[in-house]
Amino acid sequence: MDILAARAFTSRATLQRIEKGDPRVSIGIYASVLHSLGLLEGLRRTAHVSHDEVGQALAAADLPARARLRRPATRHRDA
Repeated sequence: MDILAARAFTSRATLQRIEKGDPRVSIGIYASVLHSLGLLEGLRRTAHVSHDEVGQALAAADLPARARLRRPATRHRDA
C-alpha cells in the first residue's frame, strides 16, 4: 500500500479512506490512484458522453420540436 500511495502522490490514510468509500476523497485522488494502477482508461470510458444516457436525454429534451430554415430574401426585378 505504501508503494501505491507514493506512486499516486497521496498518503496511506487517503488510500484507506478510498477503500472505505469515503465520499470526501476528491475525484483527482481517485484518478491519480487509477492511473497508478493502470486503470485510468476505465474512468475515461465511464465518463464519456456516449455512456451518459441521462445527459443525452436532457440534451434531446432541449432541442426544438421543429426546425425551419429561413428562405433567402428574394429581390424583385424591375422590368
